[in-house]
Amino acid sequence: MFAAAHAGDSSDWGALVDRCLATLGPTSTGTLGFVYATDTFARDFDAIVAHLRATTGIEAWVGTVGMGIVGGEREYFDEPALAVMITSIPASSFKLLEPEAGDALPPRLLEWARASGPTLAIAHGDGRDQRLPERLNDLADLAGSYVLGGLGSSRVGLAQAAGSVGRGPLAGVVLARDVMPVTGITQGCTPLGGRARRITGAEGNVVHTLDDMPALEALQADLATLPEEARIRASRRLHVAMPIVGSDRADYLVRNLIGIDPQRGSIAIGDIAEPGRTLMFVRRDETAASQDLVRMARDARRRHGTAPRAALYFTCLARGPNLFGPGSAELAALRAEIGEVPLVGLFCDGEISNARLYGYTGVLALFA
Repeated sequence: MFAAAHAGDSSDWGALVDRCLATLGPTSTGTLGFVYATDTFARDFDAIVAHLRATTGIEAWVGTVGMGIVGGEREYFDEPALAVMITSIPASSFKLLEPEAGDALPPRLLEWARASGPTLAIAHGDGRDQRLPERLNDLADLAGSYVLGGLGSSRVGLAQAAGSVGRGPLAGVVLARDVMPVTGITQGCTPLGGRARRITGAEGNVVHTLDDMPALEALQADLATLPEEARIRASRRLHVAMPIVGSDRADYLVRNLIGIDPQRGSIAIGDIAEPGRTLMFVRRDETAASQDLVRMARDARRRHGTAPRAALYFTCLARGPNLFGPGSAELAALRAEIGEVPLVGLFCDGEISNARLYGYTGVLALFA
């Protein structure tokens, strides 16, 4: 069983919780709940979770806050809102990863994962915590766990729920293989020039040469492949992408282009620029993003087989109304493919798929 509700248009979190509970109905019960709140309620998140726990009888709540959240057919962006989803999956089929779990995964979680076999973790991260990359690797090593989710985003303060409410590099829930959802990822950028270039000279996050030519010269050559009008639009939305070796669908990690040195012909990127790695210049593109969203949703729905019972969706802050336009257009395109199932999610400061940290993407989980 899955049931979801969402509410906005009020700065009174108690009123929004009550409206969500009224939508769920008095007979709705479960074992696990997901809760997402816009950062208007970042300081109240512990009170929201405590109220949900006391009212529903569900002890295990997971979630976080963001500058935007997803609820049903609605994108709530930069406004007070709350979205919740409850499920009655067996308590033996999941374990919580609490936000203040220390510097290593708890032994009880390790023991449970070894007994449960391959697992899937739905994780909410703190991008400002330096332990985040290490903890993602720890979760990926947890009985071969597949990790998906997103980083919370807040202008006030970040809070994460996983039973308790606190703050840590990652918090969430680990699911046993009998309830593992089908997952998908969609990109929000399209490559320039149709080619990946090899980093031949770099230091730290500064790329000096690509294919033995100045990096800025390579960027200008790729931009020159576009018609003038498209070239002007692309120059305002430029990023770099690092292709993932061994990906079966030419997947890549998008990183920010954070600086250009015209005198040296170098560029600075939001990642370590290791000589020998490949790099592509990409642009944020609403048309390509829309097409790839439909592709991803159709593929996930096909692999799912039967009609999904619920969905989680983690999408970048730069997507939603900032890429697809107003009127919850991104969600409308997604729901047209997967159906009007219970759905909640988050606008993220970075998206997690297969334990990798992405940007400008959407990550989907469909439950049977």
